[in-house]
Amino acid sequence: MTSIASTVPAYAAPAAKAPLERTTIPRRAVGEHDVLIDIKYAGICHSDIHQARDGWGEGIFPMVPGHEIAGVVTEVGAGVTKFAVGDRVGVGCLVDSCRECDNCKAGLQQYCTGGSVLTYNAVDKNGEPTYGGYSTHIVVDEAFTVRIPDGLSLDVAAPLLCAGITTYSPLRHWNAGPGKKVAVVGLGGLGHMGVKIAHALGAEVTVLSQSLRKKDDGLRLGADHYYATSDDATFEALAGTFDLILNTVSAPLPLDKFLSLLRTDGAMVNVGAPEEPVSLNVFSLIGGRRTLAGSGIGGLPETQEMLDFCAEHGLGAEIEVIRADEINEAYERVLASDVRYRFVIDTATI
Repeated sequence: MTSIASTVPAYAAPAAKAPLERTTIPRRAVGEHDVLIDIKYAGICHSDIHQARDGWGEGIFPMVPGHEIAGVVTEVGAGVTKFAVGDRVGVGCLVDSCRECDNCKAGLQQYCTGGSVLTYNAVDKNGEPTYGGYSTHIVVDEAFTVRIPDGLSLDVAAPLLCAGITTYSPLRHWNAGPGKKVAVVGLGGLGHMGVKIAHALGAEVTVLSQSLRKKDDGLRLGADHYYATSDDATFEALAGTFDLILNTVSAPLPLDKFLSLLRTDGAMVNVGAPEEPVSLNVFSLIGGRRTLAGSGIGGLPETQEMLDFCAEHGLGAEIEVIRADEINEAYERVLASDVRYRFVIDTATI
């Protein structure tokens, strides 16, 4: 491929709630600070399903999901300094931001106040729709591209670009580490990485899941304890226990019950995003000076830090690699919680 606008194969949802199908999409020419990435693997995030089915509001169609992208650089713009042809790289949820607000200057591009540009289902600064990683190639500014360390294979690294950073960022911000008791709610695509990372940070880790069905997995991944939230005795036994609860599920929870599990000054941080509003009794916060918080992905510097940390500790996602023609089936299996723990598309099959 040369430095001209091109057309590449992809899988897209032609309309909200419609099955994804093979198509072609335009990719811009490689600009001065761009890299062209030959995508090798793309993870399937629950947010892909939310957006392809208009769960979070009206989407832009046709939509090519995918913001867990791992691949190899095949071309660089004349002004690129960070990467060379042949480098192993990743792209997460963002492909641009205003670059001028205080958050962008602090490396917190995920909280850009001037308008960040999502990897898909968004409009870029040229007014064109963005298309994600369910495709063979993507052109991205080098500033929004990260290096995948040699210690991580590309297939298990792909989900780290969302699931990894989405759990790493709050665990770091709320100081998970030795002497801290951390609970991870839900052992899914996000939760299983939360367990691995919290354990590697040195925290005492408990999984809170609806049932004990995945207990053996949870303990293998690094959890010290595993409890079923369907059992009311769990909430009695663990009252006032945790410094930090990381909620990774994308369904509404009885927040008051979970907040009761926090110690004084503890925090419950939500990274799963339900489509419906949630409610709580404010006394659940007042009683123990507790915090109910949210956290979004991470900025570019922290995403690189996370990848380096995962490589150092040998942390990759637990994956099931699928062909592109299995995407629709994979969506249904995600909704049925029938994946351990992340589907990853082999983009050579597109």
